[in-house]
Amino acid sequence: MYSKKNIAIAVVVVLVVALLGLLKYRAMHPGAYSVVYMTTGEVYVGKLSTFPDLQMTDGYILQVTKDPANAAQNGFQLNPINQALWAPQVMHINRQSVVFYGPLLPTSKIAQTLAVKQ
Repeated sequence: MYSKKNIAIAVVVVLVVALLGLLKYRAMHPGAYSVVYMTTGEVYVGKLSTFPDLQMTDGYILQVTKDPANAAQNGFQLNPINQALWAPQVMHINRQSVVFYGPLLPTSKIAQTLAVKQ
C-alpha cells in the first residue's frame, strides 16, 4: 500500500508542476492582445483566454469602412465591444466558428493603436 508520506509527496510534485506550467503560460501571454478571425468574416481583437474555453475580454471588433474621399479604398476601425448593443463583459467564443487566432505582434498597427488608447 501507499504510505501517507508518498501520497503527500506526489500531491506536492503535481502542484509544483501545475504552478510552473501556469507561470510559464502567464510569462508567454502577459495580457497581450490576440486576434480571432471567425468563419463569418468577423475579426475580434482582445485579451484571449483559451482555457477552459475561448474567452475574450477587453475586446474590439475590427470593421472595414469606406474612405469617404475615395470609394475604391477601404479603411479600418476598431469598435469596443462594450459599446455594442449587446455589450458583453466576457465573450465566450465557439471554437468551431474560429478560422484562426493568435497573439498580435507589438509592432502591428492594431497593437500600436490599442497601446495609445490605454
